[in-house]
Amino acid sequence: MIRYKKYQVTGENSLLKGLWYARPVIEETFDIERLAKHMSNHNTPYSSGVIKGVLTDMVSCTKELILDGKNVKMDDLAIFSVGIVSKKGAKSAADFSLANNVKGLKLRARATGELSNAQINLEGQMKEASMYTVGGGSSSGDTPGGGSGGDGGLDENPLG
Repeated sequence: MIRYKKYQVTGENSLLKGLWYARPVIEETFDIERLAKHMSNHNTPYSSGVIKGVLTDMVSCTKELILDGKNVKMDDLAIFSVGIVSKKGAKSAADFSLANNVKGLKLRARATGELSNAQINLEGQMKEASMYTVGGGSSSGDTPGGGSGGDGGLDENPLG
């Protein structure tokens, strides 16, 4: 079940200012050790220590391969790759330089197989989180204005 809270975009320069959107509520984050313990409870002959070792090696190798310009596909999860963040475009190939046109690199993850966005939309169920106050009325969430983290949604585009 994906729980959500309502929030209102409040950024002064945002074209979306004043509009309300849903934001998922993330209640906890599993690190590798906790994921290994969870996996070991699924009728496997492997201990959480063995699973943690394999997962740790997987992360290390995935980083190595991505930094070598390769994609890493984990079936039914995601394809991990590197992306380039641009500063601005160059007027010609001759005018292009890393210093002037590239801001940096970023990690990309694209859903694949059984974890595609279409499949998540088919299987995922949403439910509004616990009660909270929105604009003086009674609704669900945790902060006046519905914000999560107090940013009013400035750091993300609710439309995708």
